[in-house]
Amino acid sequence: MIHPVDLIERKRNGEELPADELAEFVLAYARDEVPEYQMAAWCMAVYFKGLTPAETLALTDAMVRSGETVALGAAIGRKVVDKHSTGGVGDKTSIAVGPIVAACGVPLGKMSGRGLGHTGGTLDKLESIPGFRVELTTEEMIAQLRDVGVAIVGQSANLVPADKKLYALRDVTATVDIVPLIASSIMSKKLAAGGDAVVLDIKVGDGAWMKTLEDARVLAHEMLDLGLRAGMEVTCLLTDMDQPLGRAIGNALEIREAIDTVRGAGPDDFTELVLDASARLLAYSDLGIDVDEGRRRAETAVADGSAYATYERWIRAQGGDPDPHALPEAPVRLAVTAPRDGVVARLGALAVGVAVLELGAGRWTTTDTIDLAVGAVCFAKRGDTVLAGDDLAEVHARDEASAQVAVDAILAAYTIADAAPAARGIVLEVIS
Repeated sequence: MIHPVDLIERKRNGEELPADELAEFVLAYARDEVPEYQMAAWCMAVYFKGLTPAETLALTDAMVRSGETVALGAAIGRKVVDKHSTGGVGDKTSIAVGPIVAACGVPLGKMSGRGLGHTGGTLDKLESIPGFRVELTTEEMIAQLRDVGVAIVGQSANLVPADKKLYALRDVTATVDIVPLIASSIMSKKLAAGGDAVVLDIKVGDGAWMKTLEDARVLAHEMLDLGLRAGMEVTCLLTDMDQPLGRAIGNALEIREAIDTVRGAGPDDFTELVLDASARLLAYSDLGIDVDEGRRRAETAVADGSAYATYERWIRAQGGDPDPHALPEAPVRLAVTAPRDGVVARLGALAVGVAVLELGAGRWTTTDTIDLAVGAVCFAKRGDTVLAGDDLAEVHARDEASAQVAVDAILAAYTIADAAPAARGIVLEVIS
């Protein structure tokens, strides 16, 4: 029998907790046998004292065992790949990667979440597609993977319920940004959801949880270790989130940009990330190819139209209308114009994300209703030369008043200088 006060005290004092005791503590919390105030106290102790690799593994394993698990690869008789991002501004990567990888003959199955705060959620973006259904049964998801090769769905209520409960508690007790708890939360969902290999996109910078490369490396190694111990193949991409990814920020706007990218006409930075992630997932597949060949096949699928054809089949399979013209549009558009000649030295991701959130494209709380049509498109990015009066960005809003507030906020996110900043790519580092 566990004694929560004893576990809290020992962790507060920096002791390593035995795996069986830690697991039972977490499972008891999932069964409502440990009160929230005691779990909150334990989380705060972890915040200050951390977890050892063995403790993080025990926590992750317990969260996986708290609910059902899915073995997608075993169900369809082939390796199934997955892709996950730690969240950022304008990050619609999975929506483009899925059909590209599937068009190359590799199934991608992903259980995804909704947005909160300035980071958008993949499910919200997909739900801007008229008719699109994110709630599939496990049987429906498996059948769709066999038939179409891609399925992105909502997380089952029975999948890692301990994590869902623990994350909600961390969110209201200022204990979200703890690397072992972030790593165990992400990897418990990946392991329970049944993928055989995963590419983890760890955002770094102004608009990300991880503000520095060093912090991102620590998180990457934690998640890599958890995946390898569980027999999952893992690659971590550390990617730039000092500015928004691509141009579009906002649900329907990001779907349009994902479609453009699958058709071969996406923004350079977003296209590069999509192709890099696709190449690495293809290298993990049953195809027996390396990353370079994976890149060539991904580029071919985009160029010959098979990736877009797969996108259309996927969206129809989940009840949606794949026609970009069916996406909702905001009634008001206002330009953000350059105040002077120069070069874009900086475009703050967080400021843009918050401006779009204020328009109604995201949620401050989990119960908020979002506006799927509103957002912004940033035409000028870091390193671009502009002239006074050029359009830096365009705000898509529900009314003139909210549009003007967003225009002012996004203009403040731009820094126009005389000299160009040092160039850097979207992928900062690869850890695998």
